[in-house]
Amino acid sequence: MIADNDGRRRVVIDRVRPQIDGGRFPIKRSLGETVTVRADVFADGHDRIGVELLHRGPGQDSWTVGTMVHRVNDEWIAQFSVTELGDYRYTVRAWVDHFATWQADLAKRIEAHQDVTVELRIGAEMLTVAAKRAGQSDAERLKGWARHLRSTKRGRTAIETALSDELTAMMAQYPDRSLAILYDRDLAITVDRPEAVFSAWYELFPRSFGKGGKHGTFRDCERLLREIARMGFDVLYLPPIHPIGQTHRKGKNNATVCTKTDPGSPWAIGSAEGGHKAVAKELGTLSDFRRLVKKAGQHGLEIALDMAFQCSPDHPYVTSHPEWFRWRPDGTVQFAENPPKKYEDILPLNFETPQWRALWEELRDVVLFWTDQGVRIFRVDNPHTKPFGFWQWLIAEVRRRHPDVLFLAEAFTRPKVMQRLAKVGFNQSYTYFTWRNTKWELEQYIRELTQTDTAETMRPNFWPNTPDILPQYLQYGGRAAFIIRLVLAATLSSSYGIYGPAFELCVSEAIEGKEEYLDSEKYEIKKWDWKRKGNIRPVIERINRVRRENPCLQTFRNIRLYDVQNENLLCYGKTGDDPTDVTVIVVSLDPHHKQSGWVQLPLDALGLDPHQPYLMDDALTGDKYVWQGASNYIELDPHIMPAHILRLRRTLRRETDFDYFL
Repeated sequence: MIADNDGRRRVVIDRVRPQIDGGRFPIKRSLGETVTVRADVFADGHDRIGVELLHRGPGQDSWTVGTMVHRVNDEWIAQFSVTELGDYRYTVRAWVDHFATWQADLAKRIEAHQDVTVELRIGAEMLTVAAKRAGQSDAERLKGWARHLRSTKRGRTAIETALSDELTAMMAQYPDRSLAILYDRDLAITVDRPEAVFSAWYELFPRSFGKGGKHGTFRDCERLLREIARMGFDVLYLPPIHPIGQTHRKGKNNATVCTKTDPGSPWAIGSAEGGHKAVAKELGTLSDFRRLVKKAGQHGLEIALDMAFQCSPDHPYVTSHPEWFRWRPDGTVQFAENPPKKYEDILPLNFETPQWRALWEELRDVVLFWTDQGVRIFRVDNPHTKPFGFWQWLIAEVRRRHPDVLFLAEAFTRPKVMQRLAKVGFNQSYTYFTWRNTKWELEQYIRELTQTDTAETMRPNFWPNTPDILPQYLQYGGRAAFIIRLVLAATLSSSYGIYGPAFELCVSEAIEGKEEYLDSEKYEIKKWDWKRKGNIRPVIERINRVRRENPCLQTFRNIRLYDVQNENLLCYGKTGDDPTDVTVIVVSLDPHHKQSGWVQLPLDALGLDPHQPYLMDDALTGDKYVWQGASNYIELDPHIMPAHILRLRRTLRRETDFDYFL
């Protein structure tokens, strides 16, 4: 833990945090966020110590220095804000502060009525030495104070000078760091743009929105932009837009035999028309795609592109780079499998090829090709089936050129694998939220995501459904189940997404015994009627609006769970930097029956007077409630609205305040 072997360095710096795996991986922040650094710092004996936080941003060679403050039990703390995209570094420095020790001991001697003549001379010598470290004007002041302390005629005024705040502040500017110790490593921070923390995603298949039942195009998608933006989404996510292979093309409902009219799965990438750097001609041209990206920006939307590093048997790579695939003894290429499932239309890339470096560079160039087209968000398909080292390298390579690029990891796999993907650089992550349904499951998962080291690297993006996944809860819960999962996704996490039309329309028809859509859009062109009776679009619009209006809902580490004595009710809250920015959410987890209970709020933490009423404004329904004290009754009917999103408005102190809601 020491910078060198000089035995005079007596300070110990321990447990600097946050840090991930001993500093092997960076923590994550977004622009404007605060980094709070804590460290256990101490020395032998009773000497005072000085502790500093050092940090520097992208392109900076010198450290910015801040003072760390002692809290309790040898813990020191300091904060700084990150204001630039890119990589920050931070560490801790400490030393025995002989001047502060001298001041403290001097005060004790004076209180004990001891002669302090010699002690004042010792202090004067410290000031003289400090003057050599100071600028000219400060040096003269320090020398003057030193003479003052040496004078036997000054008496009480010398003591007052020695203990003065002015002298203390001056000496703090010029500490003796000659025996300072530096923490044995620099720790890293990856700083992203705010959209890495706060975003609402809408997924659709462009081919399903053509006029007159025809294959949809990028131009057809332009017609949808205004409506998607009006619903409050800021990311429009498109499945792969590349040419689709013909060999072993899948038919309706994943059938191994297809008809001439079956469009195939967009994830079977590549044909004679091109591969990962081409667009399917049915969708339009590359110029049309760039136009879509531009038009989306005019509506406040970003296009997120699916990046699936896999190939159809017809992909040009198969003939131009056969060494990038696994070849079987019968001369065929190994297709993708997850026994007993088979994906005959997809060939996985062989990351153990001796030509791995060329493969890596080509895949990096694929991403850079699409950044050149204006894409700054990528949803990466199945990243857990490719090496961690590859992702760490690729993401760093891309962000070195474009620090504003974001990567979402679509990995529903083992927890440690998902966490590792976040550590190596993915800016957002799919999660197990899709299958967390009970109160206990949700509370435990929220604690894991927000109150452990996981929160420093893994930013959750909650999806209640995807084209691949129709959870049982949505299959059997009816319209209320979709609203429940929407509220949970949009307010538990600050980033969430929906597989759009299917979710809006509460589509629940599944393949018998599976969590997969019947007549999945992955394998056919659908015709969606957005205005169909029973759709939940107004609720979606309302929730996205309240997310934008309340800053506390735009981050995820600030969530706190509140008690309510009913296993079918989940209550939690978020607070912002502004003390008036407080939102309390109560959600019924029962989509069929009315549920009620008493919510318990921490009044002190929320700044509420237990003797005064306060107004809770429900952003979902517009209803208003007067609450008082920590315990208040709520009742939720899923057939009306299965959740409250309650905004704390004010403490009611005058009778006229009640006119606000009467």
